[in-house]
Amino acid sequence: MPIVVDVDVMLARRKMAVGVLAERVGITPANLAVLKNGRAKAVRFATLEALCAALDCQPGDLLRWEPDAPEEPEPSGDPTTTRSTASPRG
Repeated sequence: MPIVVDVDVMLARRKMAVGVLAERVGITPANLAVLKNGRAKAVRFATLEALCAALDCQPGDLLRWEPDAPEEPEPSGDPTTTRSTASPRG
């Protein structure tokens, strides 16, 4: 996805632990990790506002657009399952 999340950068600048930020924002450390690691598909404005307040920053300090950023592949399910291309005629 071309939107990159820089929460980890701001955490390092503020010398704040993930658990402390999660508590201040009111989300679980696991959900913060999903956001921090770039696996989130969306972020609520209320969460973004709380992150900015806790980290004393602007939304642009946490999110940036990189058009050439590689996309992570979507999970395709069970890799051992194959689809038959044969006709259902018997």
